[in-house]
Amino acid sequence: MNLVKRLVREEEGQGMVEYALIIALIAVLLIGGLTGLKDKIAGCFTDIGNTIKPSS
Repeated sequence: MNLVKRLVREEEGQGMVEYALIIALIAVLLIGGLTGLKDKIAGCFTDIGNTIKPSS
């Protein structure tokens, strides 16, 4: 029972959990944004690849 009381009172891991949740939220937003922009990003790389000419 003392273990349960101690775990309820301790807050050392709380900060780590909050940081993990923030990082997970940022990752989800980035993945969603990049997925939505994938055609534009691919088009930019295609344009760059077509612009660069081989040196030979």
